[in-house]
Amino acid sequence: MVSQIERPRSAPAGRQEFQQLKTQLHRQMVDSIDISKAGQLDAEELRQHLRALAAHLCSLEPVSLPHGEREGMVQEIMDEIFAFGPLQPLMNDPMVSDVLVNGYKNVYVERDGHLQSTDVKFANDDHLLRFIQRLVGRAGRRIDEVSPMVDAKLADGSRLNAVIPPLALRGPTLSIRRFKTKVLLFEDMVRTESLAPDMADFLIAAVRARLNIVLSGGTGAGKTTMLNNLSRFIPTSERVVTIEQTAELQLQQPDVVSLEMRPPNIEGKGEISQRDLLRNSLRMRPDRIIVGEARGGEVLEMLQAMNTGHDGSMSTLHANDTRDALHRLEMMIALSEVDLPIAIAKQYIASAIQIFVHITRLGTGERKVIRVSELVGYRDGAYVLEDIFSYRMLGVGSDGKAAGAFYATGYRPVILGRMAAAGQNVPDELFEPRELELRPEYSAE
Repeated sequence: MVSQIERPRSAPAGRQEFQQLKTQLHRQMVDSIDISKAGQLDAEELRQHLRALAAHLCSLEPVSLPHGEREGMVQEIMDEIFAFGPLQPLMNDPMVSDVLVNGYKNVYVERDGHLQSTDVKFANDDHLLRFIQRLVGRAGRRIDEVSPMVDAKLADGSRLNAVIPPLALRGPTLSIRRFKTKVLLFEDMVRTESLAPDMADFLIAAVRARLNIVLSGGTGAGKTTMLNNLSRFIPTSERVVTIEQTAELQLQQPDVVSLEMRPPNIEGKGEISQRDLLRNSLRMRPDRIIVGEARGGEVLEMLQAMNTGHDGSMSTLHANDTRDALHRLEMMIALSEVDLPIAIAKQYIASAIQIFVHITRLGTGERKVIRVSELVGYRDGAYVLEDIFSYRMLGVGSDGKAAGAFYATGYRPVILGRMAAAGQNVPDELFEPRELELRPEYSAE
């Protein structure tokens, strides 16, 4: 039996009023569902049953909903139950990389590196809070006044972070980093001028020659995208173990073991850290180890792996530039709680890593590989770091895009001998000092 619905003062005039009516209808549906019967239906039958109920509620006279808006209301109610509610259109947009909710009235997205406001709204803070709790609950996590912050992985692979009052002073806050099902290839990156073909060729050869590579950059710069790209060129005959806080890598090799850390439960127990996974991975007979993002003490185990026969390993880390990445590695070694003198730690880093790739998201929203560098060693108390390729930005053009060019610095890497021994002969012409040519038709071999 469907109970009487309170008549709105007027038909919904905007998104907020529409959401308020939807919330009212949603609650009405919950009150009307016969739980004993619903439990006997399979997933598709339950979906059809709820859609029919939503359509019936939307057709009632007290709702005062114009006929043309009823189907949209039914679909939003279904999204509220099974999907992302008001955010569903944004989650369906392949150009959206991040969805950011600052209270129930303010929803932003990132498209092509630019933040944009949207007309999406929730009914009120309570509606947004219930929405967050539903998403978090489905991910097996909890958020409430006792635990007002949460990180979670959604069913589609997206990453969620939420903060609610009393910590969030202006209402519940939600951030969703979209999981991209389509891997951006080197060909795409060259076409969008994120790097030059010669840079791509060198990095491909470096992966095939089993050099240890670290990718650095800020949040959203494209480090994971580049790591996915580089992993394409790992031979299929090698066994690869990936270790991530939240699984994002999409390796195509047949022998891949993907490990994901486990956060602590509600009682604060049961955590399995990246460091625990790294230690265990060494017993899994890996040829290469890929750490999605180095964050703490696990760096020491990663460097040990790079120094003890797991050549060709790769990782990413947050840093403002390449030298800052080196200092961050030192700091993370200190977090390992191993009493290692700083000079020894630096020598350990220098002997483990051969290539650094720094990626930046420019103010124009474009992502660029700013430099590819060789870590030659550690001498006289300092790292010997040489840039092989670099990007120089000269300004912003009339089209709003960065004006600049990629260059070969003229430095001939010391590591070329090792690459040649591995069957990767890189021509000397690649390193002649010059502006690098951009070829949109580039194809990675």
